[in-house]
Amino acid sequence: MEIIFKPIGIIHSQFKEPKGMPIQPAGAKGIKGSVEIFPEYKDGLQDLDGFSHIILIFNFHLSKSYNLKVMPYMEDEIRGVFATRAPRRPNQIGISIVRLDKIEDNIMYISNVDIIDGTPLLDIKPFVPKFDCFDIDENTKAGWLKKRVEKVDNHKSDERFLK
Repeated sequence: MEIIFKPIGIIHSQFKEPKGMPIQPAGAKGIKGSVEIFPEYKDGLQDLDGFSHIILIFNFHLSKSYNLKVMPYMEDEIRGVFATRAPRRPNQIGISIVRLDKIEDNIMYISNVDIIDGTPLLDIKPFVPKFDCFDIDENTKAGWLKKRVEKVDNHKSDERFLK
């Protein structure tokens, strides 16, 4: 079975290369960017301006291969790729939850951007806390990242996933 995705737009940011980028939106607070939606998809933006945050689903277009075991950011131990958010995956699909600042025509202005300039956008979903954070409680686990999540604000990308 073959699955083919067609981009609906392009994500623009200040990051021209992966090295030095924030590794998650939580580490990209205040970093501005934009998303150019291709004209044939512009009508799909109707009513999206009522949401403060959106989920961007995109293609890790610079990742040309994958490894099932990787050394993720903030870690010094090999982990299974599905227990990470590493870009070198069997299907190079990424997600980021960003703040939607405004929409003008076919351009969405966003904040908390951790995505490289020129990244193909595959889809947009509205972020709804009641839907997307519905079962968060004291038993919610962050796996091996439990002791590392606080480091995300100061940790930047390097070139480890470009090889």
